[in-house]
Amino acid sequence: MSVPLDSRQLRTFATLARKGSFTLAAREIHLSQSAVSHSMKALEQEVGCRLLDRVGKKVLLTQAGEQLLHHAEKILREMAEARTSLERLGKWGVERLRVGASTTACQYILPSVLHEFKEKYPQCLIAIEPGDTAVALESLRENRIDLAIGLEPQHELQLEFHPLFSDELEFLVSPGHPWAVAGRVTREEVPRQSYIFYNKRSYTFRLVEDYFRQEEMVLNSVIELGSMEAIKELVKLGLGVSILAPWISQEELREQTLVSLPLGKRKLKRMWGVLHWRSRRLSLAEETFINMCRGATETLSKSSVVTAAA
Repeated sequence: MSVPLDSRQLRTFATLARKGSFTLAAREIHLSQSAVSHSMKALEQEVGCRLLDRVGKKVLLTQAGEQLLHHAEKILREMAEARTSLERLGKWGVERLRVGASTTACQYILPSVLHEFKEKYPQCLIAIEPGDTAVALESLRENRIDLAIGLEPQHELQLEFHPLFSDELEFLVSPGHPWAVAGRVTREEVPRQSYIFYNKRSYTFRLVEDYFRQEEMVLNSVIELGSMEAIKELVKLGLGVSILAPWISQEELREQTLVSLPLGKRKLKRMWGVLHWRSRRLSLAEETFINMCRGATETLSKSSVVTAAA
């Protein structure tokens, strides 16, 4: 495997080729003439051939020198572009932000956060990768995203979790459902209902499954959907019962097109937050984004408490 060429020697060589004089090249790059001469001898030894010919006071390139100059100019140009790009990243607000978020977060949390964030960082390149918590965690591990909005995972010691808010899962039924009419849930009727569930591969489904396993119940799932809006519409039509957090159905609960009821005496709570690699230092933009998420979800969680109590 060949040893990479010294970038300082390449820069000196390119300057010498352009100036055609050791004296002029030395003056431009602020070196002594002997230092330039020594650098070129070392470069010729490195590449194994003569690169320069002296004709009087002028310096001419050999055929090998012309070939090297072609590559050197390209290398130096790319190095300059890389430096410029990195300098741009160091300036206020000029960077990228890659966020993974569940469909719920994309719909109910991100819009207001992104609007505020874009006003503060107008030049920041933002990419959103939709996916449930499990998908977001995998994207974090593979460095496809920088931050993930999702549920608090277990046994993820390499990831840092910044809590945003907690919510409580409840039964969601149509106003004409017997539970809604009675204003309470009949325990023996719980396993007999037809349920409309969100993605069975999601963290939420596993939480629900574990909850009712401890209650010694198995729920009857007849429909599985990947859209919260579709789930709510089917529940409105009386096609089944769902289990969601009230804040996802604020508008429907306020308009009384849906009714939310507790799962039982024992509550089923989730913790939402922002995740990233524990060992990675956050940029100012990333820290700002997390704080904006806190602000947005603080309002959201307060309004959901009011809705649930109404």
